[in-house]
Amino acid sequence: MLVDDHTLFRSGLRMLLEKQPDISVVSENANSTDAINALPETEVDLVLMDIGLPDIDGLEATRLIKEKHPNVKVIVLTMHNDEPYLLKALEAGASGYVLKEAASTELVSAIRTAMKGEMAIHTSMVKHLVSKALTGKTEAAAVTEGVLTNREREVLHYIGLGYTNREIADILIVSVKTVEKHKAHIMEKLNLKRRHQLVEYAIKKGVVNMAQQN
Repeated sequence: MLVDDHTLFRSGLRMLLEKQPDISVVSENANSTDAINALPETEVDLVLMDIGLPDIDGLEATRLIKEKHPNVKVIVLTMHNDEPYLLKALEAGASGYVLKEAASTELVSAIRTAMKGEMAIHTSMVKHLVSKALTGKTEAAAVTEGVLTNREREVLHYIGLGYTNREIADILIVSVKTVEKHKAHIMEKLNLKRRHQLVEYAIKKGVVNMAQQN
């Protein structure tokens, strides 16, 4: 489902996405209310959601969609490259945050990543937040030292950068099952329930480290 109040932008998105063999656009809406009302009548797996909509803003609409349809993925597709918008999107339950300036290949990749149950965050947003987090990085050590093991901090670092479990497993040369086990332990220790909360935590606390990024 596409939710954006600019008709020409939606048309361009439709043309782009329908060139992909595994993606179909089944619904277009110019506002949040119509999108939310249309969901029960359509077989939607994922919503591409703008923020600046004429009725309910896209962040609140994301929260409402996730409350009523928890299995539907939402990727926020926006021009806002600001940290508060990203964090609010994650808090609302979004599976991804992509800027409209992104290359078409990045958007398609984000959709496929979200459908695998992983987080998809625009590369420039991750780099910006990592750079900002470095100034207060000592807080992260104080918060997680003695709580997480070195390996768990490593896994949390890569989760914060938006890597999938498979990518983390490849980097650390361990099995995906091992990564999932570490992630479960981290969530239990930090009292977090969802992956997006881990991403938000890692960003806020500065656990991600630019020096370690590939």
